[in-house]
Amino acid sequence: MLAIVVLLGLMTGSVGPIASLGVVMAQGTPVATPVSAGENWSDDAVCYEVFVRSFFDADGDGIGDLAGLTEKLDYINDGDPTGGQDLGATCVWLMPVMEAASYHGYDVVDYYTIESDYGTNADFTAFVAAAHERGIRVVLDLVLNHTSSQHPWFRAAVTDHGSAFRDWYIFEDENPGYLGPWGAPAWYPSPAGFGFYYGIFWEGMPDLDYTNPAVTAEAEKISAFWLNEMGVDGFRLDAIKHLIEDGRIQENTDATHAWLRDYRAFVDRTKPGVYTVGEIFDASPPTLEPYYPDQLHGYFNFEPGRQCLAAAVNGNAVAVGSALETAAETLPGQRWAPFLTNHDQARAMNALNGNVDRAKIAATCLLTMPGLPFVYYGEEIGMRGTKPDERIRTPMQWAPGAGGGFTDGAPWQPLQDDADTLTVAAQDADPASLLNHYRTLIHLHWTYPSLSHGDFLPLTTNERNVVAYLRRAEHETALVVLNFGNAAITGATLDGAASGLTEGAYALAPIFGEAEFGDLAAFTGGAVAGYALPVLAARTGYVALLEPVDV
Repeated sequence: MLAIVVLLGLMTGSVGPIASLGVVMAQGTPVATPVSAGENWSDDAVCYEVFVRSFFDADGDGIGDLAGLTEKLDYINDGDPTGGQDLGATCVWLMPVMEAASYHGYDVVDYYTIESDYGTNADFTAFVAAAHERGIRVVLDLVLNHTSSQHPWFRAAVTDHGSAFRDWYIFEDENPGYLGPWGAPAWYPSPAGFGFYYGIFWEGMPDLDYTNPAVTAEAEKISAFWLNEMGVDGFRLDAIKHLIEDGRIQENTDATHAWLRDYRAFVDRTKPGVYTVGEIFDASPPTLEPYYPDQLHGYFNFEPGRQCLAAAVNGNAVAVGSALETAAETLPGQRWAPFLTNHDQARAMNALNGNVDRAKIAATCLLTMPGLPFVYYGEEIGMRGTKPDERIRTPMQWAPGAGGGFTDGAPWQPLQDDADTLTVAAQDADPASLLNHYRTLIHLHWTYPSLSHGDFLPLTTNERNVVAYLRRAEHETALVVLNFGNAAITGATLDGAASGLTEGAYALAPIFGEAEFGDLAAFTGGAVAGYALPVLAARTGYVALLEPVDV
């Protein structure tokens, strides 16, 4: 049998454009397709979060739009799995695209119409068709917890005491007097004097009442519309832990779990193969665990990415290993989604103090751990941004110039100060760039089943700066070794009581980097004892596929 042994040393300056990936594969290695067929496409996916308003402006009005996003799809994935200069993401998560009252879209006024700043419903279906032609799945941000206070339903509820829509929201004749879960007001006087209404986020976003079957029926109708008529492949559900309150218990209620269970069954019946991922802000695995096994398909897991960023700064990898082990032990495999940062948080490069080497090891951590990884647009080039929210959602920095390659007009939001130098154009052809680092990792993620959906098997090391683990799927096992330290490490060793490997010797052959790995021995029960690693360069990640050595 031909051994397929691949090692990627992701060292500073050593990562070339993804076109090189095809060169290093052993002869006879099958070419992977970038998207899985069938109902489990999410198992092998990497998802790219896009804020349409900030991605690319096709008509020069300073606001990103669907036509612009469609024009830039080849940057995300050009549909050719054999190489090239695309990022390689196989799914996009679009922040809200429905008609809304605010720039961000999380206060919907019409669930069936595309935001006019972005285009039309026809523009959206054209975008979906173009994405599907390239093997890109489309996940839509769906905001069901609340509407805008300008939504016609709510306007009817507060202007007509006899309106049926009054029962679609949560009203009380007298102010119950308690605050929201983070200490902010949650009850507001009705504009027409009809008591008080509940809005957990703010008065402009009144909560819908999902104890009313009519509201649930409408949510299902909206979901079916986007799945069947608009062609999306799944939903990211916003703020789901607040979906149904139980008096002063305002999150994670039994009624919420029951509703999500029924909703999952509904979307699975409506369009088999749909993927749903829930936002439970800042949740750790103990909070996430009750949302399994039969509610949404997956949930964001904040902790692993947070620890990857922290380790990239302080060099200590212990908490990374702990976060991954906890997730693997408490959550179903492949049913959680890690990320470094998203549209609600200061950008990753700010957390990393602008250090590209730190950004590279953090990216390596993200894209070699279990789960469906999400990458926030611009993260792959090291874009920066801190609160307020508008400044972490600034236009994509494509090229130097007044509009940053984003627009020929005046950008809806000023670009970041580094927009002339930190661009896609500057990094595109640089083999050592952060962009090409992400390209390489993303393509590797879906090329190798072990990295995309393999089991997680932790190993122990004698160095606090190093974390190591095995990923195993089908007939393939990958070894991942990450040195978060700011100095090279000599003398690191690996141990594991039960690695899952069949007893015997395994070859590891380096492809990138200067390290020379010796054979790895697995003892009874797959135990690994004192395996000596080569010199590990500072802030470097290694990924190796193991192949049994014929003795």
